[in-house]
Amino acid sequence: MSETRETIPVVIVGAGVAGLTLGNILLCNGIDCIVLEKRSRAYVDQRQRAGALDRFGMDTFRRWGLDGVLEGDPIRHEEGGFFMDGQALPIDIEHDEDSGMFIPQHILVRNLTDAFLAAGGDLRYEALDVTLADINTEHPAVHYQDTDGTTHTLYCEFIAGADGFHGVSRASIPADTLTEYSHEYGYSWLTVWATAAASPAGMAIHERGLGGMIPRGADAARIYLQCPVGDTPEQWPDERIWSELEARFGTPVTRGEILSKHIIPLRSVVFDPMSYGRLYLLGDAAHIVPPMSAKGIHLALHDTDLFARAIIARTEKGDSSLLANYSSAALRHVWNYQAFAAWITDLMHNSGDTSYEGEFRKKTARAEIERMFTSPTANKLFDELTAGTN
Repeated sequence: MSETRETIPVVIVGAGVAGLTLGNILLCNGIDCIVLEKRSRAYVDQRQRAGALDRFGMDTFRRWGLDGVLEGDPIRHEEGGFFMDGQALPIDIEHDEDSGMFIPQHILVRNLTDAFLAAGGDLRYEALDVTLADINTEHPAVHYQDTDGTTHTLYCEFIAGADGFHGVSRASIPADTLTEYSHEYGYSWLTVWATAAASPAGMAIHERGLGGMIPRGADAARIYLQCPVGDTPEQWPDERIWSELEARFGTPVTRGEILSKHIIPLRSVVFDPMSYGRLYLLGDAAHIVPPMSAKGIHLALHDTDLFARAIIARTEKGDSSLLANYSSAALRHVWNYQAFAAWITDLMHNSGDTSYEGEFRKKTARAEIERMFTSPTANKLFDELTAGTN
């Protein structure tokens, strides 16, 4: 069995939005890196994830000269709507052109991949059995095997763990140095991927539970249906999904072929600290938010922006202060958005389904929604939160 050894300043584990954005930023600033991804490119290019990009995310790409990755099947954020008890809500929230967009995440990842490779980036797919070693020393290493059995060792200065909630990066940190904070919301979402135009597009508040139909392209939609925690996909045959969606929206919906369905318990999770030695966690490796908040990409990009600035300062000026403060700075922002995520998630679910918090909370939640859509002050605050400007 053959073996190779290389030395590189930064190893990035994970070729998702955070990992590839970081790779592009470092490359553009003259810092060599290698991106490892356990899946094949064919798999990554079709991997479906949420695609909400707020103002902060758009500004981040533009600020680093990566605005070209926003091209290709973007859908303006304003195209969605809210429905309550089968009626469209008269929303008077004004977004400017840069408030945000939906860009299907596989499109964004594809664009980031193309940009990275076009700039000469080193992206290694099907990197198997990745392990991190000596991360609490000045000379960490990353080991992996390729598909022909060759063992590779990458010696580096820093490791960026951007390999998601179930990746190896966070698992490489000693358990007794990490604190996990989590909150279970008490209900799940049935998430469905379908070949159907999202019509109507948006979220539906209903006593049967929350429903959603979000565009992921001209003829593709992600469908969400609130359901009990114990439900299984087998309890949701295709016809039940379409009829339940129509009941919650109060109108016929555009149907298509259902390609996949999964049950996702809604929860919020934060790990503290977000760094250990020379390993730094980015995105879902360090925290997750419920999909109702649409802030997963926002938080991943905020982590990436912070870490990229810290690496550049260390490389160009020998200044390690931003690296030392990375975890605390990232977590301050994470907790702000966890607060927003918990608020909007409970608000939207409690305003329909009384089985979770009761009739009193339903009434107060609906009062909050009415104020949010009609009060100029509340309107402005909601716009700022959803645009990600704070």
